[in-house]
Amino acid sequence: MARYLDVHPVNPQPRLIAQAAELVRDDGVVAYPTDCAYALGWRIGSHDALERVRALRALDEGHHFTLACHDLSQASQFGYLSNASFRAVRACVPGPYTFILPATRDVPRRLQHPKKSTVGIRIPDNAVAQALIAALGEPLVTTTLRIAGDEEPPLFGWDIKERLDQSIDAVLDAGEGSADYTTVIDLSGPDPEVIRHGAGDASRFE
Repeated sequence: MARYLDVHPVNPQPRLIAQAAELVRDDGVVAYPTDCAYALGWRIGSHDALERVRALRALDEGHHFTLACHDLSQASQFGYLSNASFRAVRACVPGPYTFILPATRDVPRRLQHPKKSTVGIRIPDNAVAQALIAALGEPLVTTTLRIAGDEEPPLFGWDIKERLDQSIDAVLDAGEGSADYTTVIDLSGPDPEVIRHGAGDASRFE
């Protein structure tokens, strides 16, 4: 049964954030709010959590996983950024973007794209997400929370709790979420490529 944590959206309670971070350290999977849709998050080194999420979302081996980072300094430990890319990313974060970057050695192979050796990097503009990442002390592996058969992500923590109670370990409910997705920009090649238009303005990369 998933633990239900009613978290303040602007000033998240440290006690509740600490509980969620501890569950993640124990190989748990948590649902948490972002500046777009609610997401699933788990620890970088947890193979068990990764496989649970693959099964839950019916993801294939080619799925691009994302690391939700606290800031650009942390992000640069896991994804290579050229000087030009660094400036472009710095102008957009924190915000509703996912950047595809060449993975560093700190990214486990199972989290990298199997052919491109890349990884998604995200710095969410959300107080709860930022507090959770800070309490954990490392990025969260993350993917948008989609429930099989639904066209849109769930908007409410109580709905996630009700429907995924036996599949995840905690829900951080910070009120109504969004059905938006991040804008995805591939910065792994010689020129930026917009992979998906979402909540973030992609015009600077086009």
